[in-house]
Amino acid sequence: MDFDFSDKSAQLQRSLQAFMDEHVYPAEHEHERQRATSANRFATLPLVEELKDKARAAGLWNLFLPAHHGGLSNLDYAPLAEIMGRVLWCPEVFNCSAPDTGNMEVLMKYGTPAQQERWLEPLLAGEIRSAYAMTEPGVASSDATNIETSIRREGEEYVINGRKWFITNAMYERTKIFIVMGKSDPDNPSRHLQQSQVLVPRETPGLRIVRALTTLGYDDAPPGHAEIVFEDVRVPAENILLGEGRGFEIAQGRLGPGRIHHCMRLIGCAQRALELACRRSVARSTFGRKLAEHQSVREDIAKSFCEIEQARLLTLKTAARMDALGAKEARDFIAAAKIAVPLMAQTVIDRCMQIHGAGGLTGDYFMAEAFSYARWCRQADGPDQVHMMALGKQLIARYAGG
Repeated sequence: MDFDFSDKSAQLQRSLQAFMDEHVYPAEHEHERQRATSANRFATLPLVEELKDKARAAGLWNLFLPAHHGGLSNLDYAPLAEIMGRVLWCPEVFNCSAPDTGNMEVLMKYGTPAQQERWLEPLLAGEIRSAYAMTEPGVASSDATNIETSIRREGEEYVINGRKWFITNAMYERTKIFIVMGKSDPDNPSRHLQQSQVLVPRETPGLRIVRALTTLGYDDAPPGHAEIVFEDVRVPAENILLGEGRGFEIAQGRLGPGRIHHCMRLIGCAQRALELACRRSVARSTFGRKLAEHQSVREDIAKSFCEIEQARLLTLKTAARMDALGAKEARDFIAAAKIAVPLMAQTVIDRCMQIHGAGGLTGDYFMAEAFSYARWCRQADGPDQVHMMALGKQLIARYAGG
């Protein structure tokens, strides 16, 4: 399959790469310095705000916007997400960070005009950030129908009670709105019609941050992840999204593009790690030879190249199928990419860390935190096992049914 990017995508790729070279890569150490010395780990960093202004001026803003909203196709966006993925924190510079991109798409698809005016417009402008609260500590949230958070109608309000965790962006001081999934009709005979989603402003009484969470020791500041509780949280009835019983439908519509965006970014992580490993291999010597002259190092580099190319092609094919058929009809390839790409990135980054010796484990290089991101992605938006179960079921029905 030949993947031809549009002229618009090709131009944006050139502009984005030039922006990364001029502004982002040189700022990596300063970003870490500001993050390490900030009095509040989850505060806005001045550097990021400066870069956001430059990105807007360069026309590199809201690159994630889908084609039906005047943006790019999934295929055209893929190489841009890969470029941004090479630096873990930089998608925010271009207003392309998860979970905001998915939340903005939810508001575009399902929000009322009033909801869009209040929340979507400032999100598109990069003035605020958002969180998506679905996962719960008390149940296996890989099955979204298990969630227990209660969303109960009382007159002209909804009352929310429950506990959520690993809620990305919840710690960030810029986060002003939570999209919360819970059960509004727990006795409905259809398990997929029991859930609803509501908009909960951050300052609503009863919404409480319990603690910040880490992934493999990384707090992912300033966005962060958190455990939060909702204790008799009351919001107006007009804060419901799409309508009662539509929560599972919204979740399915949201997660398809989000899953493939993670894959795109992870390919950028793996590609950059491979490039650093190649440079390291000619800069260090052991036992009288360059690392690059050792057979095991060459094999690791060769295997990594093959695996990245395979994953990139799978991701591009998935993006092309989503454009042609829609996310629902491309769910087999979305599942395949979500299974294969994070594991590939984890494996490749691990090899490249090994080539860097002890330094690969430190914050001197981006790889240790990128490894955490890849490992985290094997749980985020559905664990590997759920995607394998769903894909296997589809394939058996396809090939054994006839």
